Amino acid sequence: MPTILGANTADDSYEISNSVRYNDGDSPEISSTPSSASNRRTWTWSCWIKRGVISSFNVFGAGPSVDDRAHFDFNSNGSFQVEAKNGGTTQLKHEGGVNLRDVAAWYHLVWRLDTTQSTAGNRSRVYVNGEQITFSSTNVTPDQNAELEINNNSVHKIGVRSYTDSNFMDGYMAEAALIDGTSYGPDTFAETDSNGVWVPKEFKDDVTFGTNGFYMEFKQTGGSANSSGIGADTSGNDNHYNVGNLAAFDITTDTPTNVYMTMNPLTTNSRGDFREGNTQVQTNVQGSVPYGQVEFGTFAVNKGKWYYEAKIASVGSGGNLGLGWNERWEDGRFVNGHNNLGSAGNVVYHSGGNLLIGSSHNQATGVDSFTDDDIIGVALDLDNDKIYFTKNGNFQDDPTPSPASNNGRSIVSAYNNYWTPWITKDDTNHNGNIKFNFGNPAYTISSSESDDNGYGNFEYDVPAGYYALNSKNLAEFG
Repeated sequence: MPTILGANTADDSYEISNSVRYNDGDSPEISSTPSSASNRRTWTWSCWIKRGVISSFNVFGAGPSVDDRAHFDFNSNGSFQVEAKNGGTTQLKHEGGVNLRDVAAWYHLVWRLDTTQSTAGNRSRVYVNGEQITFSSTNVTPDQNAELEINNNSVHKIGVRSYTDSNFMDGYMAEAALIDGTSYGPDTFAETDSNGVWVPKEFKDDVTFGTNGFYMEFKQTGGSANSSGIGADTSGNDNHYNVGNLAAFDITTDTPTNVYMTMNPLTTNSRGDFREGNTQVQTNVQGSVPYGQVEFGTFAVNKGKWYYEAKIASVGSGGNLGLGWNERWEDGRFVNGHNNLGSAGNVVYHSGGNLLIGSSHNQATGVDSFTDDDIIGVALDLDNDKIYFTKNGNFQDDPTPSPASNNGRSIVSAYNNYWTPWITKDDTNHNGNIKFNFGNPAYTISSSESDDNGYGNFEYDVPAGYYALNSKNLAEFG
């Protein structure tokens, strides 16, 4: 399979500016019922997906009941299935073949249908990043000229099962398109660049969308089924979709052409509850865990100057909640705990007003405690090995540090100087909750500050020369 878009990939040929973020706990959906049926034998679905937690969810589907439906689902193990039924009889089913579990990467999905084909294997085909999938578990192909529920005048939904409020999506979606009446291959929507990476390309003017077809760029923030809504159709058909339980801040700039940092639910010993496309983490939701239990970001940096914010949803109880930066070991693991490597490998700002570097507590005076709704800013300078913390825009420490003066607290590398954001806690039963903002906050921002490259949406000023954690900035400064 061609290389997927990961954290260090950026392409300048074509830019996708926006995506929509689904949080399964909010029961989000985008839905519509076409006024009339159109071509139910031939169509194409294309979208880009960045996964949140590895759970089962629906990507796209149509149909009023379990007996009359067609849908594209992810399973809890990272595999997916494509299934269609008419009158309770299975017309089509593809299952198995590939597991998509990288929560830092964007995947391009194409499902093309043409039941008029005489060759059974050409009637329903699924592609991931340009490569057709061979299904290992179940592979039932539709009869010739079979008509499925997609493009029927029944309910169509994106990000949830069509016939019931279940299998809500968790993660990000970009450039969702339904082509009515034409079966297009994946090279219509994307291509392999000079580095062997499967990247998006502009296709809007090169396809015929058909009667019920649509194209969603997710540039809008409203909830109505019109041109200003999140479900706005920009194909020219005005087939706008209704929106349920998606907020304006769920339109993000984390896209296949500029990938943002999130927290990682797949790290070793991860026991937190991950929400909002892995930007929100609640600690200790699966019982007692060891002192210093942590959660980490999806990628690491070894040079440059970086900034992120975090809003404290709940400071919790039973000890201190902390956040900062942690260093990766040579084998890819991270320094697990804030006190196990002496004076190197980690730094954290604790809710009790403590600044910890390695095992050294209370290294600074003039550090305030923090609590619910406070916003903590973290600026890391790996060119000078310095770190700075703010609380609600105010720098912490005495004397007051300034990134411009290069007088922050020093950090010391324990291994290879690759660092990632992290959460820690200093008690077995602590249960804090943090909303991370790496430039795409899952909460309302009042001031909308960005870095010097124009990236990010932050509450407070980004220090000059410091940058949001995304693939464009990493390609330039990391």
